[in-house]
Amino acid sequence: MKALVLEEQGKIESLTVVQDREKPMPKENEIRVKVFASGLNPSDYQVAAYTGLASEKQRVLGLDVAGIVDAVGSEVNNFKVGDRVYYLRSITNLDGGFAEYACTTAHTASKLPEAIPFEVAAVAPGAGFTAYQAIIQKLRPKAGNTILIHGGAGGVGGYAIQLAKLCGLTVYTTCQGRDIEYAKSLGADEAIDFTKEDVYAVIAKLTNERGVDYVLNTISSASATRDIDVLAFGGEIVVTAGFPEFNRLRFYEKGMSLHEIALGGAHTEGDYKTQTNLAEIGDEFARLLVEKKIAPPALTVISMEEIPEYLVKLKEGKITGKVVAKINSME
Repeated sequence: MKALVLEEQGKIESLTVVQDREKPMPKENEIRVKVFASGLNPSDYQVAAYTGLASEKQRVLGLDVAGIVDAVGSEVNNFKVGDRVYYLRSITNLDGGFAEYACTTAHTASKLPEAIPFEVAAVAPGAGFTAYQAIIQKLRPKAGNTILIHGGAGGVGGYAIQLAKLCGLTVYTTCQGRDIEYAKSLGADEAIDFTKEDVYAVIAKLTNERGVDYVLNTISSASATRDIDVLAFGGEIVVTAGFPEFNRLRFYEKGMSLHEIALGGAHTEGDYKTQTNLAEIGDEFARLLVEKKIAPPALTVISMEEIPEYLVKLKEGKITGKVVAKINSME
């Protein structure tokens, strides 16, 4: 099969399209999927650059996968050949979505309704499921409250804005100046240009110095530490890219709650209930898309050959919305 192979772990420039990658075979409780689209995520260039994941078998990246079931392993009873599916691949699975065929565990995949195009589904798992777990499963927010969402023009941030508005929140978000109108089109009440404005001074002014009830930080530990200053007493912060520095906190100062999102850890920790939660999120996310309660982000559609170029652009912060690669042709 055709695949984009990481020929040397630690070097993103070693990504090479090959025509003779062996098709993966589904094991017990696995399905094989003919991949029609696969989304690009920051974890793809992070894994490519990381030397600690070396393996005898060359790695195929691509965490977000959408396609049609091509074969099923033993003990699979929730899917059959011909079913439309989408899923978040395990980082330990060396056969990712940047190939014509990929395998995954059957209990972590979700059925894909006909109304959702493969390109739309293929940008949902990494970013959309993270946003869903953060807003819906972790925060469980109260209507009328306020939230600061970092990176509103990105994948996680864009979905999170929409989910927060569904919950009745006032949404403040950060983005580059060029993306302010885009972030507002997703539902943000205020979009702050972090390249020109003091985000925390703006938030303090918008909330009359009280601070926000919730924060979703997708940036860094340092940024999450600063978020504490604009978190209202009793507030909650969700982090996807590092904890705040705990020595910054004094007991009784904030009465805050902290939530960590480690979506991919569901695959690696071996907890079956946690793993099936991925499929449950996928089912619910698909329903929200079909009912048009949330919309896909701005999409840039590329070919397999263009993936390395766009992973670099993603790393450099040059992407608005999400990038998705078309893998197999529907013809």
